[in-house]
Amino acid sequence: MKKSLPLLSLLTVGLIFGGPVDSVKTSALAAGHGKKVSWNLSTWGKRRAFTEGIEAVSAYVADKSDGHFTIKINYGGTLSKPRENLDGISLGAFEAATFCASYHADKNKAVTVLELPFLPITSGDVQKAADLAVYNHPATIKEMKKWNAKLLMSAALPQYEFMGRGKEPRTLADFKGMRVRALGGIGKAMKVIGAVPTTVTAPETYRAIETGTVDAAAFAFYSHFSYKINEVSTWRTTNLSPGSVNCPMVVNIDAYNSLSDKNKKILTDAVDAGYSALFKAYSASIDKYTPVAEKQGIKKITYTSAELDAFRKAAAQPVWDQWIKEANAVGLPAQELLDLVLKTAKEASK
Repeated sequence: MKKSLPLLSLLTVGLIFGGPVDSVKTSALAAGHGKKVSWNLSTWGKRRAFTEGIEAVSAYVADKSDGHFTIKINYGGTLSKPRENLDGISLGAFEAATFCASYHADKNKAVTVLELPFLPITSGDVQKAADLAVYNHPATIKEMKKWNAKLLMSAALPQYEFMGRGKEPRTLADFKGMRVRALGGIGKAMKVIGAVPTTVTAPETYRAIETGTVDAAAFAFYSHFSYKINEVSTWRTTNLSPGSVNCPMVVNIDAYNSLSDKNKKILTDAVDAGYSALFKAYSASIDKYTPVAEKQGIKKITYTSAELDAFRKAAAQPVWDQWIKEANAVGLPAQELLDLVLKTAKEASK
């Protein structure tokens, strides 16, 4: 007992005067991480392929910072509705979030260049390269700064396909008059062939199809199953591939600037881990859900090359030209951004 008194006394003195505690703090600071940092990230839905990127980023920063920098992922829209995540970032309500550009295209017009239909995106790696090129363009950085936001990485969503119920669009002409959940450039492309696009958010889509408010929805293949669209659908397209929606992970600039240099580097380095996890999850989802669709008897619709060529010719360039006109009107170097996407995609495809 006597032998323990000096140790007890030392701990007591340390707790009173900050000795051992300060030593721990000093060790942490010496490691370059600074004080412990805990971030909240706002997203919607449940954990799925789409969120494996942010899950990987969260795991990476916690590991590489020895727990001194953590990112808690808040699912289900508990911190904010999907359409309001960028506003939450602007206000500093949370430090990180995901959002989809087409939820509020007027707030992030530069990013919507990545949602144009029929871009030459041939793989996840090409999508990653194009996304990061646009995110790091001065015009995009300036636009996002208005919302106190810094784009970190994208969800690199695969090409979209439609799933729906009711009359099957066996030809592209059959889409005429059909109410479709199709965002961004995909919606504009579908409008060219007579469809009526709506911007229903992902969590709202199941109910919209179930009640007949919407006839079909465009999502990456796995997303139809994540949101249970397959449970209220009778058909799906297999080769339309009109494009995808761009959904970045974004961080609050003030929160980012307050990080130590070491933690900033860790967060930046985490991006590659995030993309690797995304691509692995997307690939696995195809193997997982294709048999499910077949078992449920969801009919596959495949279009002819001639139909697809005609669709691209009618919907690609006109929609691109309209986007350029709109983006120029708000002061963006529109043609420069589109050329950047096309050039980056071409180089990344080699």
